[in-house]
Amino acid sequence: MKIASWNVNSLNVRLPHLTQWLADAQPDVVALQETKLEDAKFPVDALAAAGYRTVYSGQKTYNGVALLARADSQPEFADVVTDIPGLDDPQRRILAATVGELRVVDLYVVNGKAVGDEKYAYKLDWMARVREFLAGELERHPNLVVLGDFNICPDDRDVYDPVAWGEDILCSPPERAALKAITDLGLHDSFRLFEQDAGHFSWWDYRQAAFRRNMGLRIDLILIGEALKPRVRAAAIDREPRRWERPSDHTPVTLDLDI
Repeated sequence: MKIASWNVNSLNVRLPHLTQWLADAQPDVVALQETKLEDAKFPVDALAAAGYRTVYSGQKTYNGVALLARADSQPEFADVVTDIPGLDDPQRRILAATVGELRVVDLYVVNGKAVGDEKYAYKLDWMARVREFLAGELERHPNLVVLGDFNICPDDRDVYDPVAWGEDILCSPPERAALKAITDLGLHDSFRLFEQDAGHFSWWDYRQAAFRRNMGLRIDLILIGEALKPRVRAAAIDREPRRWERPSDHTPVTLDLDI
């Protein structure tokens, strides 16, 4: 089973990219972030034609998350959750569903804007709420996969210039501590099960020829529960879609499981 996560930065713009990548990569389950579409405008038919059933939680212009599963090999989505229990938040940033043996949680983590900004405080509070939610999910579903755009670089290996970024947004100690509090529940960064070196990124700014110069960040993650660790076969970052015309600033990250 191949699982993927991709911040498409507007599904309306990137739908041709998505359908091409689905045909090329043949993933079984895909989590999308920043769809930027109201639910009524979600391209259900186009993705069904590509061979995928969908669940989604969107809003106009901003945010938005979705899950896709191959219609020919994966069961229907079950036990769908679109909100963190107890958190009244209009922003569409979380989507959880069961797909066969797996419980999948798609996250589009708050950016935070700048350290000290009110959006930064919102990010840290949101992460704490997510941790509480995931603790319960992991207790109920050992085969847990948490994936998405985390808007946090786990450590300095995930930043093209750690000195320049310092303790700025996406790299600040409180953000990294919030992410570690989630992984400390018993979740593993699947990419780091295979690759320990620096220089592997999933996001590059559109400016300064950042992609060509590999001036990027690794902020798109696939975390897995301890029960799934023996079943992991490969984890990768697919840079190819970032080379296409009018690309998202993110590229897909993937995980292969023996399921």
